[in-house]
Amino acid sequence: MYKVGITGGIGSGKTTACKVFEVLGIPVFYADTVAKEIMCKDVVLIAGVKAAFGNDSYFENGKLNNKHIAGIVFNNEEALAKLNALVHPAVFRAFDAWEETIPANTPYTLKEAALLFESGSYKMCDTTILVTAPHDIKMKRVMLRDGVTAEQVKARMDKQLSDEEKSKMAGHFIVNDERQSIIEQVLALHQQFLKAAEALKSANI
Repeated sequence: MYKVGITGGIGSGKTTACKVFEVLGIPVFYADTVAKEIMCKDVVLIAGVKAAFGNDSYFENGKLNNKHIAGIVFNNEEALAKLNALVHPAVFRAFDAWEETIPANTPYTLKEAALLFESGSYKMCDTTILVTAPHDIKMKRVMLRDGVTAEQVKARMDKQLSDEEKSKMAGHFIVNDERQSIIEQVLALHQQFLKAAEALKSANI
């Protein structure tokens, strides 16, 4: 099955683009949402987190102690890298399991992930989409959505690759600048992916 990865910096609107693909009948795997879920479900991941960050990483009821984890990885790149090294493989496993549930006649699937390039999971996709937006628009969106300050948004942005860096690895682009139609851009890409998926299917017959 043809696999498309989609990403974008915080506030870019990648989730909005994904919703349009879903309307077109394309299944979307939301990696960031799944990552939060499997932190309390994947036994291999749970064991790894406890080994790396202590048993206090989880409450007695099995829920993740976010405050404990955040206190360790915040502004500690080495600790954050260690956490990501545990979480990313677990998400990969979850994605593989999810793919097996998708009907065989589905032309292609979409994998949405904020760290698609940073995690290396883009290598498992046939192509990728980068959703971009002007810096000031992204700042305003996140501040309004999360009720945070500009400084807090900037701190989050600094932990991700810049759009310029991501552009070097992306195969396709969606510009979400509140001027160009996201729907029209998605429809155009959808047609490209349908053709690519059909070509892949024919090559594998």
